[in-house]
Amino acid sequence: MFRRIFLATAVASSFAFSALADGHSKDIVDTAVDAGSFTTLAAALEAAGLIDALKGDGPFTVFAPTDDAFAALPAGTVEMLLMPENKDKLVDILTYHVLAGQVMAADIAGKVTTVEMLNGSKATG
Repeated sequence: MFRRIFLATAVASSFAFSALADGHSKDIVDTAVDAGSFTTLAAALEAAGLIDALKGDGPFTVFAPTDDAFAALPAGTVEMLLMPENKDKLVDILTYHVLAGQVMAADIAGKVTTVEMLNGSKATG
């Protein structure tokens, strides 16, 4: 259930791993933090221990839920997922929003495609 909610709210906001800003290459984590609307995602990535993985060898494409998407979840969901005892569930949900490789939104917009997410699950959009 959480996967469907996250994917549905995240599809509109995707980042490729290497983003350019002011002529400098930035990783996906820095790009999300600098955008200012992904603070909950950044906290979740930190709680899940995924920061280093996303800063590592890529490329990755992240279907990144905004703070508004997280706020639309049922009350208490985010807090529950950030608890240390729910780390495995959080990792599974977050890696469901990551593709190995660089995929640009324009390349998949309006197409029905099935892809394998980083957690091994299939997603169709």
